[in-house]
Amino acid sequence: MATVEFRRLVKRYGPLEVVHSIDLMIGDGEFIVLVGPSGCGKSTTLRMLAGLEDISGGEILIDARAVNEIEPRDRDIAMVFQDYALYPHMSVYENMAFSLRYRKVPRKEIDARVRDAAEILGLTPYLQRRPKQLSGGQRQRVAMGRAIVRKPRVFLFDEPLSNLDAKLRGSMRLEMKKLHQRLGVTTVFVTHDQIEAMTLADRVVVMNGGHIEQTGTPDEVYHAPASLFVASFIGAPTMNLIPAARGGACELRLAGLDQLIALPRPMTGSASDFIFGIRPEDVDIAQDAPLPGQVDMPAIVEVIEPLGADTLVFTTMSGHPVAARVRPEIRPAPGAEVIVRFNLKRAHLFDAATGKAVAFAS
Repeated sequence: MATVEFRRLVKRYGPLEVVHSIDLMIGDGEFIVLVGPSGCGKSTTLRMLAGLEDISGGEILIDARAVNEIEPRDRDIAMVFQDYALYPHMSVYENMAFSLRYRKVPRKEIDARVRDAAEILGLTPYLQRRPKQLSGGQRQRVAMGRAIVRKPRVFLFDEPLSNLDAKLRGSMRLEMKKLHQRLGVTTVFVTHDQIEAMTLADRVVVMNGGHIEQTGTPDEVYHAPASLFVASFIGAPTMNLIPAARGGACELRLAGLDQLIALPRPMTGSASDFIFGIRPEDVDIAQDAPLPGQVDMPAIVEVIEPLGADTLVFTTMSGHPVAARVRPEIRPAPGAEVIVRFNLKRAHLFDAATGKAVAFAS
């Protein structure tokens, strides 16, 4: 196991800078997920760590040792790719053993490592099969097994589940979580899928435009987003976001509505224009009188999505889309007029000019 550190890490392609002086410390045995939209720099960052991309500026350190000029094979890392990259003419056993044979590891040790990894991953019955005889999930486990036998200090995963169907992705997430708990190897995982990020990570690194927007536990990035980007990217459905203006130290006026909202606590800072945010699970369809800390607004139902355990109700409120996650028995008809209720104790505010989260006074 090892620590990994990025110090003012930069990547340029000619005049175009795609990773902008990022800093990140990854602890020994930590599972870190880099998440963000396509083009945000997450895969480029992973490839620089792997040594597959040159570094334009800054440093990468593994166990406090700079590896900028060290060849990929000498960094003691193992990488699992999106397309598995298995040798089609080799058996599962041969695929997993190949890198060890290349490094001239003794035959008995190779056999022990391959069989140990196969046992961990449930691949023992398939060791003599070729990749074309395996399912997508089994091929992914072979790719992971090929990394495990190396006994690296750091595992790198570049969107390894993106080629799998939804059910298989769910089961593979569980397998990867159990694998990390068993092996405890420092892991850096890249994905654009926020569900993968939230379920796998010890800490999530949200990237946008080559910058790190926020680093924190899954709970922190979900419940305390540091910016408008994080609030809108993390969560499904996304956070409801409505322009608003300051009406007083503890009051807001939502765009298109005359009603003032009384916030539970005063806002800090001097901003006058905000984006009001609230998660769908903190929005309800009112059935009775509001309690303190709640506010009701009229809305029109657009679409409902029954999900079994709950129902998503998508509405329009004064021209602004508002989604509510409600009890499964609540099924208003499309076009119906309803009262949506906000739990203001769970609301978020963002500075409209900077996009940064606005704190409430304690």
